[in-house]
Amino acid sequence: MREIKFRAWSNKYQHMFRVSEIAQDRSGYTHGIVDEEFKNEFEPEFDSPFCWIGRVDFTKSSDGRVASLAQKSNDEPFYLMQYTGLKDKSEAGQEIWEGDIRKDALGRIFKVVYDNDLAAFYGEYTNGHYESLGDCGPDSEFLGTVYQNPELLEASHVSQ
Repeated sequence: MREIKFRAWSNKYQHMFRVSEIAQDRSGYTHGIVDEEFKNEFEPEFDSPFCWIGRVDFTKSSDGRVASLAQKSNDEPFYLMQYTGLKDKSEAGQEIWEGDIRKDALGRIFKVVYDNDLAAFYGEYTNGHYESLGDCGPDSEFLGTVYQNPELLEASHVSQ
């Protein structure tokens, strides 16, 4: 069974936080506790360890079923990402996360995405090709994230 972990990119703080607990209150605000291991790495001015991550609202499909969560445009953006349960084959065995930008063994650049319809993580290449993360992920090299290093995807797209 894979380990369930989350991280959140905050546009407000321009920082990636590991989140150890997530909750949503009645008004639609999503809260999270920043994981202990990140306390010394980055410490914004929070009045408690239980910090506000952002606000999300439910978006319903045409048939009335809840399809996804979406943020209102006037709220401070944050992006919640999940650990895939995979580690790469580097000496350190780096964790592979949704939102990572990676280079596969053939030198092709892809981002790690989650497909809701298939309930699985994939590598999405800049040419639009998808590959199972189990096939392309373990031999890949971490380059950055889609929020901290979007230029890596843009440069790769132009060169292909």
